[in-house]
Amino acid sequence: MSAEILINCTAREVRAAVVADGVLQEVLIERASRRGLPGNIYKGRVSRVLPGMQAAFLDVGLERTAFLHTSDIAPPPGLPPGLAGREPEIRDLLREGDDLLVQVLKDPIGSKGARLTTFITLPSRYLVLLPRGTDIGISARITDEAERTRLRECVESMLEPGTSHGFIVRTAAGDAPDAALRADMVFLLKLWDVIAHKARATPAGRLVHEDLPLEVRIVRDVVNAGIGRVRVDDAGAFARLRTFAETFMPDLVPLIEHHADGRPILDLFGVEEEIARALDSRVPLKSGGHMVIEQTEAMTTVDVNTGGYVGHRNLEETIFRTNLEAAVAIARQLRVRNLGGIIIIDFIDMEQAGHREQVLKALGDALAADHAHTQITQVSPLGLVEMTRKRTRESLEHILCRPCAACAGRGSVKSPETVCYEIFREVLRQHRQFNVRELVVLAHQDVVEMLLDEESGGLAELSESIGRPIRLQAEAQYAPDQYDVVLI
Repeated sequence: MSAEILINCTAREVRAAVVADGVLQEVLIERASRRGLPGNIYKGRVSRVLPGMQAAFLDVGLERTAFLHTSDIAPPPGLPPGLAGREPEIRDLLREGDDLLVQVLKDPIGSKGARLTTFITLPSRYLVLLPRGTDIGISARITDEAERTRLRECVESMLEPGTSHGFIVRTAAGDAPDAALRADMVFLLKLWDVIAHKARATPAGRLVHEDLPLEVRIVRDVVNAGIGRVRVDDAGAFARLRTFAETFMPDLVPLIEHHADGRPILDLFGVEEEIARALDSRVPLKSGGHMVIEQTEAMTTVDVNTGGYVGHRNLEETIFRTNLEAAVAIARQLRVRNLGGIIIIDFIDMEQAGHREQVLKALGDALAADHAHTQITQVSPLGLVEMTRKRTRESLEHILCRPCAACAGRGSVKSPETVCYEIFREVLRQHRQFNVRELVVLAHQDVVEMLLDEESGGLAELSESIGRPIRLQAEAQYAPDQYDVVLI
C-alpha cells in the first residue's frame, strides 16, 4: 500500500491526514486553543481520594480535575511490610495534599477530566523509555523471532550496570542499526534527567513537560516503511520537521517535502470532502448498500444495510458481499472519525457460519493497520459484533462540532403540533393562576403558522373558554420547541 502524510498548518490549527492509495485513512487535528494533552507530564496535587472507586482526583492546572485510578499508580519502593502479597488500595498509596509526577493518558472527553498515570513513558523514534520500569519489551508487531532476539540483546547490552529504567522497542526499530538504537537511548535518558530536575523545582498544578507539536509527533509516531512521502504546506513547519528528522530520523529526511503549490494541500485526494463526509451518520458503500454510524456518550453503534444492492445470485450471497465490504469500511471509518470505547456492529444476519467467520476475519485484518488497540468478540446470539477501540483523544465530531442549540444533542426536536398542545396547556395554567386581560404567545414561526392554520379552531375554542384574547407573535431567534406565554 502506497501511503503519504499531508500536513496543513495555519496560525491556530494543524491538520494531518494519512492517505493510502489515494484514500483518507486517518486525520488528526490540533488547535492552539485546545492542544492534545496525552503525553504531557504535570506535577499534580491530590485534591480528593475516593476509596469506593479506588481512584483519586488531582489538580494539575487544567479546567477540570484529572482522574487517577489505583491501577495506574506505580507502587512506591517503601510500601509497608503488611501490604506484601496483596494489591495495595488507594489509601495505601495516596493522601489528600500529596504531590506527584503524572502523565496524561487520555484527553478530557465530554464531562470527564483527563485520565492520568504515574507510569511515565517517553517515546522516541525506535524506543520508549519507562523511567519507573525495569523490563525490556518488544513490539508485538515485530513477528520475526530472530529480529526480536537481536533487538532485545542489543538493548540489554547498551544498558549501564545498575540502570533502573525499562525500555520498549517500537515497531519502527525492526532492522534498525545498533547505532540508531543507542542514539535513541542516550537522548531519552538525557531527556528524563532534564524532566526529573525540572519537576523538583516546579510547583504543584503546573506543566513539567509538553509533548511535541502534532506535525512533529505524527512523523515520529506514524511514519514507517509504508510511508512514501510527507508533504507539509508551511515553510516554518517544514523547517521544524527537517531539523527533527536530521537529528533523530536521518533516513526520513528525503521523504519530507515542502508543498508550495497554490492548491490547498488537503484538497488533494479529496481530503476536505472526506472530512466533511465523516461528520455524516450515513456512509454509502460502493455496492449500493450503506452503513449508519451513531456516536453516543456510552457507545458507538454501526448498522449495516443492503440498501439498493440486489446482488447477482441469491440473498445470502448478497448479504455476505455487503457485510464483507462493510467490514473494511468500518475499520477505516473508526480511524478517520477516531471513534473509541465500546462499539456495537449490527451486520446483516448471515445464515452460514462460514460467512460470519469470514466477515469477522475481514474486520480483524482491516483493523490490523490501526494504531489504536482493538478487541473483537464473536458474533453474539443476537447477531451483533461487540468490539472496543482504545480511546486516547476526542473524536473528530467532538473536535469539529458542538451539540445542536435546538435539540441539545438529542438529534430531534418536538414537532410543531406537540408544541401547540403544550402552549394550550400553558395558557390554561396561567389563566387559572392569574387574572389578566390578554395573553401573548411567543413561539417559532412554524408553531405560529400551525396555530393560525391547522390548530386555529383549537386556539379559538381556548380563547373563548378562558374569555381572554390570545395574540400570537413569531420570534425568529426561538428554537423550534421554544415558546413563552406573556401575561398582559
